Amino acid sequence: APPHAENMAAATGCAAGAAPAGYTTLAVKFAKRQRSAHCLLVKEHQVREGADTAHPPRRTLFVLNVPPYCGPDSLSRLFSRCGHVQSVDVCDKRGSGEKKDKLTSKFFDHKTPKGFQVAYVVFRKPAAVQAAKALSQEGPLLISTESHPVKTGISKWIASYEASIVDPKELKTEVDAYMQNYDKKMAEEEAKAAKEEGVPDEEGWVKVTRKGRKPGLPRTEAANLRVLEKEKQKRARKELLNFYAWQHREAKREYIAQLRKKFEEDKQRIALMRAQRKFRPY
Repeated sequence: APPHAENMAAATGCAAGAAPAGYTTLAVKFAKRQRSAHCLLVKEHQVREGADTAHPPRRTLFVLNVPPYCGPDSLSRLFSRCGHVQSVDVCDKRGSGEKKDKLTSKFFDHKTPKGFQVAYVVFRKPAAVQAAKALSQEGPLLISTESHPVKTGISKWIASYEASIVDPKELKTEVDAYMQNYDKKMAEEEAKAAKEEGVPDEEGWVKVTRKGRKPGLPRTEAANLRVLEKEKQKRARKELLNFYAWQHREAKREYIAQLRKKFEEDKQRIALMRAQRKFRPY
């Protein structure tokens, strides 16, 4: 099934006026002037005990049909009226339940959502999950406020364009910091490897590493292309020679026949040389 098949089915059911089995419909609006409400489908997140450590059962609310412009902060503010929100995890589709690492770079780790998503809202107390499902009895809930606006439409496109413009100084600062951390990590690993070199482990094994005088240089793009071209030519020759099985067999037979013919010619030449010998006592 496509990644957003579940969200598509949820949206279809919501548009038809009936929520899928087990889900509760919450009507929300992203602006006061918005005429029609958007439907969020929620239910209690239920998994086997211990299968999902990031989203514990009885305290996690599973949310479907989350728009791409509705982020974790908006969902946290929406459900904070039901109880203390411990965390909000928004992802493209229902996953294995393991919480992903938070993004640390806005230049390299930033991912713009393209479709409707799912969310896991973790509360501190289980009663908050039932209170969140009871919000369906109220009217459309307003997510966007003056203090915390949710940008949609043209304002969202303008904000996305402005965010796409990279500040060179800020980017250089982040790259320098990353390289410093990387060099520090590599130095620590080398120091640890040098310390453990020649020291046997618990089973008596000694780890041996090979260090050449000249470390291998990383392949350039041109070198990689040359290697790929050679492999491609090698495969093409092999496929051309063995295109048909009968051609391969005929080539072997012809080669064996040539060897036999040459062998017979050699025998005749040797016999002729022996016949041409003469007895020469002096």
